[in-house]
Amino acid sequence: QVQLVESGGGLVQAGGSLRLSCTASGSFFSINNMGWYRQAPGNQRELVAAITSGGRPDYADSVKGRFTISRDNAGTAVFLQMNSMKPEDTAVYYCNADIVTVDSGNWRRSDYWGQGTQVTVSS
Repeated sequence: QVQLVESGGGLVQAGGSLRLSCTASGSFFSINNMGWYRQAPGNQRELVAAITSGGRPDYADSVKGRFTISRDNAGTAVFLQMNSMKPEDTAVYYCNADIVTVDSGNWRRSDYWGQGTQVTVSS
């Protein structure tokens, strides 16, 4: 069973930094895109940043220049370095990965989600 396990959330003052980590575990063939989404109370879940298997990043306009997404060399972990944080960055952050699995010869490509980690930025 594939799981995405997140860590690194917490409380930080405006202007501060946090680093989120997400690691895929279990049995899988490959991981394509990985990314981070966030959801604030009363809002829809939104994409924060994504990164391809080749390492090409993409960012929401609201975080460009402040957040950096990266992956480890094995391609099974994704990180989000968040700098110059603002109160409007407060949300539950979710890791997402596009993962290919093989089971008894059956290939499947599915979206997986982490459990979410709370990030709170105080003003």
